[in-house]
Amino acid sequence: MMDLLVAWQRWIYEGVRSSILEFGQSSDVWLLPGMIGTGIVFGAIHALTPGHGKSILASYVAGSENGFMRALSLSTVLAATHVVTAVLIAFFAAHLMERSFVGGGRAPALEVLSRAILVAIGLWLLVRAVRATRREGRHEGIGVALTTGLVPCPLTLFVVVAALSQGVPEAGLVFAGSMVIGIALTLGLVAVAAVVGRRTILQTVSGNGDAFATVSRLLDAAAGLLIVLFASRDLLQ
Repeated sequence: MMDLLVAWQRWIYEGVRSSILEFGQSSDVWLLPGMIGTGIVFGAIHALTPGHGKSILASYVAGSENGFMRALSLSTVLAATHVVTAVLIAFFAAHLMERSFVGGGRAPALEVLSRAILVAIGLWLLVRAVRATRREGRHEGIGVALTTGLVPCPLTLFVVVAALSQGVPEAGLVFAGSMVIGIALTLGLVAVAAVVGRRTILQTVSGNGDAFATVSRLLDAAAGLLIVLFASRDLLQ
């Protein structure tokens, strides 16, 4: 399955790259709308591959009291940050990804910063659950989404850099905007599944107040622990 997803990504990327080259040569604005649908599909497929903060997003949502709309908003913030970070690097901070561009368009400095902050957030969630002080900060989820999204989308980097090299930044921006939609769709499904999972577990013990409180704390602690584990794993790679 993963090989199929990678093959689809390669096929779509080559199509987008050809469209960028054609647009650079012809300046035909009607080529841009065609990139929107491709970018949405590309983003949705790309987000199914490893990375993109799915594990951290699911862990946080499963351990929080967020409803469906809140979970969807967090997934959208994560997707937007993931793509916008890549766009900003391509336009203004290419030196951050020069050494690792060939290896996948990674930006090591931002990755280390993102994972280090996430480890701290995960530890805080874990300590809060152990102390049974369940007071979720109003902007806590946004902080998790923004921090996770600091790791730039490598394929967005490739496409935007290709567009800049052809002197057609607008093509790269159109594609990046559609990528946000596609990635947000996939991450949204992950977030919704996490909410459903949490509610299903809690409903099974809803008749017992003590059990409900215990399970709720265990979910909170598990969320913090998983965020620490996932972020630490990426940090050490």
